[in-house]
Amino acid sequence: TQPAPTTLPTASSQAMPKVLIVDDQPDNLLAMTAVLCTLDQELVAVPSGQEALKALLDHDDFAVIIMDVQMPDMDGYETAAHIKRRPRNRDVPIIFLTAMGTDPEHSARGYAAGAVDYIGKPFDPWVLRAKVAVFTGIYLERRLSGDR
Repeated sequence: TQPAPTTLPTASSQAMPKVLIVDDQPDNLLAMTAVLCTLDQELVAVPSGQEALKALLDHDDFAVIIMDVQMPDMDGYETAAHIKRRPRNRDVPIIFLTAMGTDPEHSARGYAAGAVDYIGKPFDPWVLRAKVAVFTGIYLERRLSGDR
């Protein structure tokens, strides 16, 4: 038998940034997880705004949130408003992903709800990966400098 593969100690799992992915469509969650799984981060995928709020109660160390706008019960704008009202989560960047298009009316509502970015579906996997990498990098820099 061959020896088990060893994992090189890069960063402790505690230091690995978490990314919260929120979308009511299982196919979209799967697609975003597949696109982002190559980055060195922990992905937490949930199917609703309510589940996103629960995840934020369980973990207070998300580097970025990627959220669909159109969801039943509580849409992305409403979920973002709840997130931004919580002192411990208000600084977590939110990227909206939506099939509604990126016209100024929708994107203005997204930015007003606290989003740092607004991306239309279908999305470019490279663009999403690059944007998430930037926010997780900022998160790690802040943690190293003791800002968090």
